[in-house]
Amino acid sequence: MSVLWEDCETAAGWERVTARAGRCRLPRWDCTAGLVVGEGAALLVDAGSSVAEGGRLRAEAEGLLGGGAGTGRVRRVTHLALTHPHFDHVFGAAAFPDAEVFGAVGVDSAYTPRGREELRADAVRNGLAEEAAAEAAELLAPPRHHVTGEWTLDLGGGLTVLLANVGPGHTAHDLAVLVPATTSSPEVVFCGDLVEESGEPQAGPDAVPAHWPAALDRLLDLGGEDAVYVPGHGALVNARFVRAQRDALARRFGVSP
Repeated sequence: MSVLWEDCETAAGWERVTARAGRCRLPRWDCTAGLVVGEGAALLVDAGSSVAEGGRLRAEAEGLLGGGAGTGRVRRVTHLALTHPHFDHVFGAAAFPDAEVFGAVGVDSAYTPRGREELRADAVRNGLAEEAAAEAAELLAPPRHHVTGEWTLDLGGGLTVLLANVGPGHTAHDLAVLVPATTSSPEVVFCGDLVEESGEPQAGPDAVPAHWPAALDRLLDLGGEDAVYVPGHGALVNARFVRAQRDALARRFGVSP
């Protein structure tokens, strides 16, 4: 099993979650990107807010993976899972042209000319430079693989991660990533923006509030009580936090338990 996370504190912005998984909190929008490493493949979770940021993510990830030189471990990002189609999570995807890209089924509606223009405009409204937003929108391509229910992904070395279509909720197309537990590490659930720790969960025009609490119930079913939950923005949280956010969203949107 990969041991690159033992030294990840020396990689600026990256933190160890378990022996199999790490993540970084990207600047400006505090968006999370995750990296899960097996012995034959490496999965990045979300790609950042621009092509340039995606390129930096790729360089940092491959710098971490490069620590395995001579061991037979993978040295590049081979797979990319996009948790939902918002610019701060998908606009860096063009920096990974060789990766197998996954998204929730139906997400291609965000990749039409109209969808890409809406993402570009949203990025600019939120402070991304016009040129960077236009470049990312032009280069944005739909995922090759569409997850309807659950998809198991073998990363080698006995590591199989689960991609789960748990939405709708924060958007109509929310994807979660489950890294299984080991005897020494808990399960890890990459939640996308279904869970936010650094602020109140954001419900834009593409949110589906009536189904959001149920999506959090599905996350809790996936990870269980002992899992580490990685929010789309903010610090790592536990099941108690996710459950409290689920209850707060139910009250906020008037959804019956």
